[in-house]
Amino acid sequence: ELGHIMWEYVGMGRTKAGLEKALSLFKEIRKTFFTDLFIPGTPEGVNVELEKALRLEDFILMGELVANDALHREESCGGHFREEHQTEEGEAKRDDENFFYVGCWEYQGDDDKAPVLSKEPLEYEIIKVQTRNYKS
Repeated sequence: ELGHIMWEYVGMGRTKAGLEKALSLFKEIRKTFFTDLFIPGTPEGVNVELEKALRLEDFILMGELVANDALHREESCGGHFREEHQTEEGEAKRDDENFFYVGCWEYQGDDDKAPVLSKEPLEYEIIKVQTRNYKS
């Protein structure tokens, strides 16, 4: 289910509506995961099922993080393509004025609190950053 959500709503072509849908579905999955999870095994030795559950938790949180960041980024750039942000020719439409940074989302310790975005400006000294055109 998690892979389907990522493919369908957070994949190559992203939309605001699709990303919002993904975040809603992730919230449901996370709630079910933490309330209905049963992990077989004993406290002695290595519990492979516990390892799998912890890995799945990481995947859920990573999916939410990617979808949240993609929803916030109102542009198309590199491997991030928002269908609402493209040229008339269908090429990526960058917004360097508002999104020319490296971002880091900080978890606030509570699922009801929105993560906080920290930004570090990008500074290119040797190359000129420009929109790629794959058609010419």
